[in-house]
Amino acid sequence: MSDPVLTVAQMRAAEQAAMAAGTSEWELMQRAGRGAAHWVARMAAGRAVTVLCGPGNNGGDGYVIAEELRRQGNHVRVVAPLDPGTATARIAAEAYQGERQEMATRLGDPVVVDCLFGYGLSREVSGEFAKLLELLGITDCFKIAIDAPSSVESDTGKLLGPMVEYDLTLALGAWKQAHFLMPASAHMGALRCVPIGLAIDEGVSVESQRPRIAAPSTDDHKYRRGLLAIIAGAMPGAPLLAAEAAMRAGAGYVKLLSNHSHPDAPAELVVTEQVNEALDDARNSALLFGPGAGRDEAARDILVQVLERRLPTVLDADALHLLDPDMLEGGDVTKLCITPHEGELARLCDAFGVTADSKLDRARGLHDVTGLTVLAKGPDTILVGDGATRFFPRGSSWLSVAGTGDVLAGIVASRLAGHGDPLRACEEGEWLHHEAARLASPAFTAGDLARAVKPAMASFL
Repeated sequence: MSDPVLTVAQMRAAEQAAMAAGTSEWELMQRAGRGAAHWVARMAAGRAVTVLCGPGNNGGDGYVIAEELRRQGNHVRVVAPLDPGTATARIAAEAYQGERQEMATRLGDPVVVDCLFGYGLSREVSGEFAKLLELLGITDCFKIAIDAPSSVESDTGKLLGPMVEYDLTLALGAWKQAHFLMPASAHMGALRCVPIGLAIDEGVSVESQRPRIAAPSTDDHKYRRGLLAIIAGAMPGAPLLAAEAAMRAGAGYVKLLSNHSHPDAPAELVVTEQVNEALDDARNSALLFGPGAGRDEAARDILVQVLERRLPTVLDADALHLLDPDMLEGGDVTKLCITPHEGELARLCDAFGVTADSKLDRARGLHDVTGLTVLAKGPDTILVGDGATRFFPRGSSWLSVAGTGDVLAGIVASRLAGHGDPLRACEEGEWLHHEAARLASPAFTAGDLARAVKPAMASFL
């Protein structure tokens, strides 16, 4: 089951619903603090801990954490520039029986826990709190953020003050959007979620779960497993990379439709110059167009032909610079998925009249306007389809090399050829892409990544 990813408003509503049903705010705070203390104690392993507490309920969580650690025998101190400002945080502060100081000039303990501000932060961190975060940032210790780092806007991932490189971030009750969005997510270290007993309705945003991919049935053959046609264009290298990945991602048959010769193409890849004839092959299960396509009139004409086939289709790269509303008129958009990076996403939003500030809102807006399944790729990949949003764990930073997007397109298209579901294909493709990057080891090329798709598949069977 997928875990929900909540906005600030949704999280507040879930807490209010729990309190309306009879669970006090103090009980919720104790659950959160004690659950987080379990993780802090594991990381501390008996070492001393400093807890930085703010004046709100996140600071209250910090007092509960500190008292729980103190009762377990850890040496604990609280640093709190201001007294608690909420009734529940005051209860937590009064229950804490350990050392407290208003400010620190150094943070000497091996573990420091940041409970200055929680998920509701909406303005710039300043004054003594900014100084504490700056001090934490230069301190050599194990750093833990509670719920979200104290300079992060939870709905957007925007930074609102000094940013610290954390080793661990503990989400309380549910994931927040910032846990998966740049730039904040890059600074959070490992992520863990602490349940506090909230009854959260199934929403439209969830954390993507690792998929299971079925092996072929005993009576399957190459066409039943899916024939994928990749249409090449002006530049031969990119579609060849996509084809290399596609052949290893499950499709039974991969064809490269190209007017170019490809002497370096592997023997297993069928290359044909009869593009129009191959496009009309009734056995085609899915199409991929865009990598290396070019952006001239010839490429535009091919894109129109691809869309006219009304097959499950992946559009990537140059195709996303050519796509316009007229091309989708009268077509079955439910069969189409697009895989834009941020620049391509911005271009598509301009073309389809979507106005939004963030990557998340642009991806959602583009899906709402077009009905397309949108895999907005990058270090914070977002998948929007069927009205739902899926967030992914961070992938390898080594993916920031030319050609890896072509590999992703090939993987997604291969999965699409197998079952025809764009949302499922995108989700499987993203996980396979991340796993292939892990297996390819550091400083890989796009070709290395494509070849690593085969062992990556094995881990999802």
